[in-house]
Amino acid sequence: MSVLGMAIAVVAACFIGLGFVAQQHAAFREPLKKILHPRLLLDLLRSRLWLAGIGSMITGQIIFAAALNMADVTQVTPVLTTNLIFALFAAHVIYRERLGRTEWQGALLLTGGVALFLGVGLPRGGTAPGALSFRWAAGAAVLLLAALCAVGGLHRDLRVRAILLACGAGLLYGLEDTLTRSVLLRVDHGFTPALLTWQPYGLLVIGALGLLFAQSAFDAAPLRISLPATTAAEPLTGIALSIAIFGEQVRVSPPRLALETLGLAAMVAGIIVLGRSPYLGKPGERVAVSADGVRSP
Repeated sequence: MSVLGMAIAVVAACFIGLGFVAQQHAAFREPLKKILHPRLLLDLLRSRLWLAGIGSMITGQIIFAAALNMADVTQVTPVLTTNLIFALFAAHVIYRERLGRTEWQGALLLTGGVALFLGVGLPRGGTAPGALSFRWAAGAAVLLLAALCAVGGLHRDLRVRAILLACGAGLLYGLEDTLTRSVLLRVDHGFTPALLTWQPYGLLVIGALGLLFAQSAFDAAPLRISLPATTAAEPLTGIALSIAIFGEQVRVSPPRLALETLGLAAMVAGIIVLGRSPYLGKPGERVAVSADGVRSP
């Protein structure tokens, strides 16, 4: 297991978490009619705050790509969930308020769950399948689930829609992590041959879709509603895809499987606890969202 790769993933999580805070502050000001519309991204390009957030996220993604080049997807994507802790810390600094027992408990659950899963499961191995391998059907299934999240949020309460869109973003980000790993493995055998496959271009399309889903979720509801689902869905999707597509393995004897499940459950529970923190709700704390999609003070 690459300790250095996981350490680099923590640094990536820091930049990504800070980027999420800045993006949500900017996106929440946009009209609701722009949700899932490319115009949302075009208008956000005019916001310096949003651009700073995107810059921070891109920096984090580049650093995370370096982590993926050193370790398997199952090893580093759980570590990426700590971006929620960094997002919470950024909100704490912005609003100059002390973190309470809830925040510390959530952080302990999240980090403890990640450590337990990685320590017991010891993820390892895996090779990239061919560009046309049937294994990539698992990626198509993720795209279908993301589409269902988008459709399922139509005509729903904005909080529900934000959660579904955020879940869709997490699904797409998990697929993006898997494609990034695939591209890196192919680049090791030559840059030009890698460009002759569909994966680099698929990575760009999935990245753009994930960004649109995430910004739409940020537009619909405050960070405490819109971010936790993304944070939980991305590593779970990444782990599932890395096993299905790359054939990565975790130790699954009955005792280990029970502890791995406990670790993943603790990780998700920590995300939920942290997501309820009032600090992540600051941008929209004076705003109510109704079922018909209207915000009111």
